[in-house]
Amino acid sequence: MAAPAPGLISVFSSPQELGASLAQLVAQRAACCLEGARGRFALGLSGGSLVSMLARELPAAAAPAGPASLARWTLGFCDERLVPFEHAESTYGLYRTQLLSRLPIPDGQVITINPTLPVEAAAEDYAQKLRQAFQGDAIPVFDLLILGVGPDGHTCSLFPDHPLLQEREKIVAPISDSPKPPPERVTLTLPVLNAARTVIFVATGEGKAAVLKRILEDREERPLPAALVQPHTGTLRWFLDEAAARLLSVPFEKHSTL
Repeated sequence: MAAPAPGLISVFSSPQELGASLAQLVAQRAACCLEGARGRFALGLSGGSLVSMLARELPAAAAPAGPASLARWTLGFCDERLVPFEHAESTYGLYRTQLLSRLPIPDGQVITINPTLPVEAAAEDYAQKLRQAFQGDAIPVFDLLILGVGPDGHTCSLFPDHPLLQEREKIVAPISDSPKPPPERVTLTLPVLNAARTVIFVATGEGKAAVLKRILEDREERPLPAALVQPHTGTLRWFLDEAAARLLSVPFEKHSTL
């Protein structure tokens, strides 16, 4: 049986070129959304290497639109570790230090967990904040979600063979047994990921090559979490560097500024 449509795959000669193109795409999506009926741009970010990549490129890409544009951005996080914001593992904490100091989105439009709550309560609290921010949506509809993928195929804090892959009711779920530390986390669920208007997976380095081949080319009986992200009506894109894409045989677009 053929594998699911993998979405548009863009391959860049380096992580630096990838990051610059990603930032430009974010800025373009924001501009389109701010001209639309909602008049706002809802962005969901993931952690890991994406933090430094976006911190390096996004402020300059978003600057031409001006502060009035950023005032209409809503920012959420695709998953979060249940640690204080000052902790080195806090996704929001890293973005606050590296990106938000130079990207003046109003604090009231940056949706974060409450890390002082127990994990189940933190998940429900974050879900309530999202429902408030996305009033009118049965399931929050992000304009753009930027996701990473682990060497094991996990995305957000949705791990292979974990019961959360079957979650259909909750928009945010707690996880207290993450195979990757820290163990307690809060994550968006597949219904939210698949409701987004655009989803971009970002992966760099040859350590991701084998799992990307599985996700993008194989039809597995128990698909990896990242392979379960198939937006119902939205667009799915993959931004990879050459090292991450080196094993792919499916068609992709090659990008280079040279």
